[in-house]
Amino acid sequence: MKSFLHLALLTSLAAGSIAHAAEDGFKPLYNGKDLTGWTGNMDLWSADGDTIKGVTKADPKLEHNTFLVYSNAQFGDFELRFSYKIVNGNSGVQYRSKVLQQGKQGPIVGGYQADFEAGKTYSGINYEERGRGILAQRGQVTILKADPADANKVKIEVVGSVGKTEDLQANIKHEDWNDYVIQARGNQLTHIINGRVTSVVIDEHAEKAAKTGTLALQIHVGPPMTVQFRNLRIRELGAASVASALDQMQGKWVASEITANGRASDDPAGIKLAIKGDRFEVETPDQTIKGALKITGKNMEVVMDDGDLKIFYAIFEMNGDTMKVCYSPISRPTEFSAGEDSKRILTVYKRAK
Repeated sequence: MKSFLHLALLTSLAAGSIAHAAEDGFKPLYNGKDLTGWTGNMDLWSADGDTIKGVTKADPKLEHNTFLVYSNAQFGDFELRFSYKIVNGNSGVQYRSKVLQQGKQGPIVGGYQADFEAGKTYSGINYEERGRGILAQRGQVTILKADPADANKVKIEVVGSVGKTEDLQANIKHEDWNDYVIQARGNQLTHIINGRVTSVVIDEHAEKAAKTGTLALQIHVGPPMTVQFRNLRIRELGAASVASALDQMQGKWVASEITANGRASDDPAGIKLAIKGDRFEVETPDQTIKGALKITGKNMEVVMDDGDLKIFYAIFEMNGDTMKVCYSPISRPTEFSAGEDSKRILTVYKRAK
C-alpha cells in the first residue's frame, strides 16, 4: 500500500451513503402550527399540519421568484436538515443570503441556494440566486476563485466528482418526499440528498463569498407548482473547538496502523504527517501530498492542493500522543472502522519523537 490517499483514489465515488447522525443539538425552525418566525407572501405560503406549503396557480401568474424568509435569526456555519416534496416546477432553500428588496409578490432574496425541482437536472446543485449563477452542477466538486482579470467575476474550477449526475438523480424520488442536508462550514458548502452528496463548493472568491446570512424557502416562476417542507431543523457549528483541536495536532506524526477497505498496511511507518497551522504535508515512499485541514468539533475535511480528488471527509479522536482518523472520499464516517468495501481508511498516528 503506497499511501492511504492512493488507495482511496481507487474507490468509486458513485457508491456509498451517508448515515444519519444523532440529532443532538438540532432545533426546529417550524412550530407545526403557524408561520410565526417566517415572513413572506401569505397568499402563496401556508402552515399545513406538519408541513410548510407553497402553492402557485396559473392566475395570478407569478412574475418573479419569491421567498418565505426565516426572520428569527441568521446563520453562518451550520447543518440544516429537512424533507421536501415538489409537484411541478422548481424550488430550493436559500442560505447565507440577503433580502434584496420587497417585490410585487413577496421578498426577493439573493445568495447560495440548495436547488431542487420536479425535473431531472438541477436537484442538488449549488446555485447563487441573483449572483454568480450555478456554482456547482450536480456531481461536481468546485473551487471558486476571483477571475484574475476582474476580482468581482468568478472563476469556477471543477476539481473532483461525487458521482454521475444520472446516478444521483436516480436516488431522488419523483414528486415524493426526499431528505435534504445542507452543510456550511467556513468556505465549504455541501449538499446531500437522500444520503448522497450531490455537490461540494469551496468558495475562495473573497469579494463574493458569504460567511453568514438569511435562510429562505423559494417559489420559482414557471408552471403552477406545489412545494412542501417538513422537519426543518438546524444545528449551528461553533468554531471554538477548532483552535483547540488544531493546537493539539501541531507537529510531526508517524502512522502506526493503516487499514483501507479491510486491508492492513504492511509498512504504516512509511507514512509521515506534519501539521503546521491548518496546513498538512504527508510524506510517503513515493510522493508528497499537501493541503489544508478544516475542523468542526470532531469532524474534519481534508482538502488536497493537487490531485483528481480534492476532499476527504473524516472523523478524528485525540488521546495524548495518539491521533486516530477515519477518512472517506464519499461521506463522513460514523465510526472508526474500515472494513471490506467500506470505502474508508482508518489511520492511527503516533507523535514523532
